[in-house]
Amino acid sequence: MRLNPLTAKKLRRFRQIRRGFFSLVILTILVVGSLFSELLINNRALAVNYDGEWFFPTYTRIRLGAEFGLGGDVAQTPVNYRELKTHFRDQESGNRVILPLVPFSPFENNTYEDVFKPAPPSWQSLHPLGTDSTGRDILARLVYGFRIAIFFALAFMALTYLIGITIGCVMGYFGGVFDLLFQRIIEIWSNIPFLYMVIIVFSVIPSTFSISTRIMILLTIMVLFSWTGMTYYMRTATYREKSRDYAAAAIVLGASTPRIIFNHILPNTVSTIVTFMPFSVVAGITAITALDFLGWGLPPPTPSIGELLKQGTANLTTAPWIVGSAFVALVFVLTLVTFIGEAVREAFDPKKYTTYR
Repeated sequence: MRLNPLTAKKLRRFRQIRRGFFSLVILTILVVGSLFSELLINNRALAVNYDGEWFFPTYTRIRLGAEFGLGGDVAQTPVNYRELKTHFRDQESGNRVILPLVPFSPFENNTYEDVFKPAPPSWQSLHPLGTDSTGRDILARLVYGFRIAIFFALAFMALTYLIGITIGCVMGYFGGVFDLLFQRIIEIWSNIPFLYMVIIVFSVIPSTFSISTRIMILLTIMVLFSWTGMTYYMRTATYREKSRDYAAAAIVLGASTPRIIFNHILPNTVSTIVTFMPFSVVAGITAITALDFLGWGLPPPTPSIGELLKQGTANLTTAPWIVGSAFVALVFVLTLVTFIGEAVREAFDPKKYTTYR
């Protein structure tokens, strides 16, 4: 597909802003890499060679100990692949277990000094960032928490833009009574306290709901209370573009209203849309982290940066590595997205690269 010359020029400007461009590259690598987190951080083996046959347990069903020749109490329980690796090594039978770099899942509790308590960072114990207050690996919680947060934020941005852009364009195009009516509706809706609604809804949701269902409910609530901001921007941009000659020409030529809005007006407001995208992602990540910190966000035991921050502040003197790791990870991600947003805003700014005569 051939890009519009103006769009291609803006993309070249973006590539010239090195800080934003390399931030986008790094964030893309992190997001794509997070899709394959199970291959890097997981308590399932990447591969097991047993009696000349290869098994790949990472994305397959849970296997029992008896399938790999284990007897006793562990025969009918899920395999602990770290112990299986030690068992094969002691047997010197030629069987092999290939584990991920960090062989722990984000939900697995591990003892430290025979007690479930925070363990300090240690490469020897394969916990490079230590464990949290219940013995779960912090690096695993951060990686999986980042994956949930970034895709949650992207879904939040997409749905917010879908609602806000649609309503804003319709308000700006039709104007009049319709515009005034929706302005009053938006003003009333904006005054409903978002945090109170989250607390009320989650206090009545049955605990029997699955984690995915509770996440979707939280996403829906956040979207319902966040679309109004984009509506005002799109309403103003649509008013401006509707008054231009090309819009009047399209009306005279008999173009339909949807065609005028989505084929003519909307493409000319792309600068407004694109500029706010990275900052909407930042808002989504910040909101979900804050809600998790307050205890009204993602349901436990979902991995979450906000939940780690909450743990870290409660164990600040005894386990400072918890809050330190979570804080650095959060600041790093938000900094990358902010740099991208600044570069996009500068590259797509029509006033910065336009000469008016």
